[in-house]
Amino acid sequence: EPTVRTELMEQIPPIAIFLQESRPKFPTVFFEYLMPIVVRYLTDVNNQVRKAGQEALLILLEQDLVAQSDIENKVCPILLDLSAPDSDDEYKVEAVNIICKMASMLSRTTVEHMLLPRFCELCSDGKLFQVRKICAANFGDICNAVGQEATERLLIPKFFELCSDSVWGMRKACAECFMAVSYTTSPEVRRSKLSPLFISLISDTCRWVRQAAFQSLGPFISTFANPSSAGLYIREDGTLSIRPSTQDVNSNSCQPSNDITLMSSTTNA
Repeated sequence: EPTVRTELMEQIPPIAIFLQESRPKFPTVFFEYLMPIVVRYLTDVNNQVRKAGQEALLILLEQDLVAQSDIENKVCPILLDLSAPDSDDEYKVEAVNIICKMASMLSRTTVEHMLLPRFCELCSDGKLFQVRKICAANFGDICNAVGQEATERLLIPKFFELCSDSVWGMRKACAECFMAVSYTTSPEVRRSKLSPLFISLISDTCRWVRQAAFQSLGPFISTFANPSSAGLYIREDGTLSIRPSTQDVNSNSCQPSNDITLMSSTTNA
């Protein structure tokens, strides 16, 4: 019964957290009995069960309850199978979505070696625009997960493709995450490659793309600033903030932080 399997998935994260806090044999119980169920339900025939399994997996990853060996030997392989070129369309869309969401929770090595090649393939998926749109919307997160070298070598060429996609929603998604992508690159790549690319978005034929680009203009410009002289920095949550001067910090050492959030890296159009 699908409702029973769905309910089971919803209960696994709290069970795992309880076992971790209360039982010394948590790893044995979880890895032998519970984790295989989560992985199996990622391929369930019922979409609600799969959705519950995906949500359970993300919670477990966020709580750091999944062993590195399980991530590499169980979770990543099943997601790669589900996102393969010959995979069912619905499964592929779900797989790329969860790959993008879990990237920030995994080690850089795991993402770069196991998931990045598939992500690059999916950016060029000519069959499903939904897959490309998910890739475009999460592009900044993937760049942040793999770092500057992999971003410039592998991801920037794909970003160029998405920024010139025939579907305007793809170009709009690229405009919205432009600051996050720019922040991961070197000043030279930012100047020589991303600046001309941004100009193409800000002069796009679609007004929704232009609007998104104009809203990202300030954040994109901020990535050119030297944080030590401009007083700007990017928080871990992707927001652009003002760093208090040393004088202000010294004179208000007992006062709460007065960081001022200027703009989120993801702007709703």
